[in-house]
Amino acid sequence: MAESPRHPFLQGLSKHRGAPPTVVVIFGASGDLTARKLIPAVYNLSVDGLLPADFYLVGYGRKAIPDDEFRTLASEAIKEFSRRELNEADWARIAAHTTYVAGGYDDKAAFDRLAAHIAGIEKNIGREVQTLFYISTPPSVFGPILQNLGASGLAGKYVGKGHHAKVIIEKPFGRDLASALELNATIRGVFAEHQVYRIDHYLGKETVQDLLVQRFANAIFEPLWNRNFIESVQITVAEEVGVGTRGGYYEQSGCLRDMIQNHTMQLLALTAMEPPVAYEAEAIRDEKVKVLKAIQPLNLGAGGDVARAQYVAGMIAGKAVPGYLEEEGIAPNSATETYAAIRLSINNWRWQGVPFYLRSGKRMARRVSEIAINFRRPPGTLFAESDGFNLAANTLSFQIQPDEGLSLILNTKIPGLETRTQPVKMSFRYSTTFGSNTPEAYERLVLDAMIGDGTLFIRGDEAETSWKLYTPVLEAWAAAGREGMDTYAAGSWGPPGGDALLARKGHLWRQP
Repeated sequence: MAESPRHPFLQGLSKHRGAPPTVVVIFGASGDLTARKLIPAVYNLSVDGLLPADFYLVGYGRKAIPDDEFRTLASEAIKEFSRRELNEADWARIAAHTTYVAGGYDDKAAFDRLAAHIAGIEKNIGREVQTLFYISTPPSVFGPILQNLGASGLAGKYVGKGHHAKVIIEKPFGRDLASALELNATIRGVFAEHQVYRIDHYLGKETVQDLLVQRFANAIFEPLWNRNFIESVQITVAEEVGVGTRGGYYEQSGCLRDMIQNHTMQLLALTAMEPPVAYEAEAIRDEKVKVLKAIQPLNLGAGGDVARAQYVAGMIAGKAVPGYLEEEGIAPNSATETYAAIRLSINNWRWQGVPFYLRSGKRMARRVSEIAINFRRPPGTLFAESDGFNLAANTLSFQIQPDEGLSLILNTKIPGLETRTQPVKMSFRYSTTFGSNTPEAYERLVLDAMIGDGTLFIRGDEAETSWKLYTPVLEAWAAAGREGMDTYAAGSWGPPGGDALLARKGHLWRQP
């Protein structure tokens, strides 16, 4: 199938940012993430001409899989999950350089075989390659993989012009502050910080990246981006789905660990950070860490800053669905939260007194992720609601998924002989402006890691700062068990406790 022409708005843009000859090694190569995201990402980067000519893909896993079978599994994953249909000619170029190495994650000899395999690739092409190790495995084997990359010499591999071996580490990055500190200590014993790419796929989404552009490339926003003009900020990451077959995992995680501590905190950091001194990885990450450190400790008492709940039976898309405690693999007395809401206060000059509300949950009214900036209302001297005018607060919202784009709510006059007002929404959508075939987040992140751009990845101290804020919450909830656990019907927008969190400041949740 012929590749469709690029959208007119994309014509003339550079298609390559200089990735050197590269070997990407995926640990956990037979896993779900590899099939759904990583293999399709590599394929689409190849179709877009963004992979170096000397690019090699190596799968690594415990299960012994012949090279031909691994290539077949990879092509099937592309057919099922890629945003593009499989083109045999495009795939053939990758397949010719795709192999598999079997071995345990705690088996030093297997890592020596992997090192010899990469050395064989270099000998075959007559030049050195940089290595990018993608750890797509359960967290329990992060440590052994990292240690064996060090013991085998793979972590210290260096190619000229500053291209060292690199490692991408999937979430969850620890379960609390102590485990995050331990994991960072393991990493630092093997890799330098500039070699490490802690991934949060939300940072690869187009609208999240566009947040920086909207803030700092448009003069109309930054002068208003402060406590003088903004009333509150709401960040919502809602899912329609329940835990499904992942009950065993979710029982050990819960909403706070699964969504709030990582995804929503990254969105908050980009929303609230100060302008960086340059569009460079360390400058941006420095500002993210500063704003996270300015967040005040949470009040965990009654009427405080946190709310948690579990979904009970309800209706989703007109179909009855069970409650969390009736799901497969869930303990009947489980105290794992499927919903969490947090009110954060940032103690700095820009945001003093502006509440940041975060919420995430499963089995909610619909799937949506958005950042809503709620501006203060103008004085009601001309158009007062008491005089019958229909007014709404100006709200700028960034829709991260499923319909990527942004919208602005304004008040306008209704045509007619009387002065009547009505809120209207001005919207921009990526799909209608730039075409619908938007790159997946993992494509951008894998490419950035290859070329050494850490802008969209999490630094070690950033992860630790976030866990420092939320570990006391997790400890308090663990001690309380089910005491204080709220409930909400599947298909709703959450529990009464989540609404009360805002009501105490005179606010309401926005319904996206």
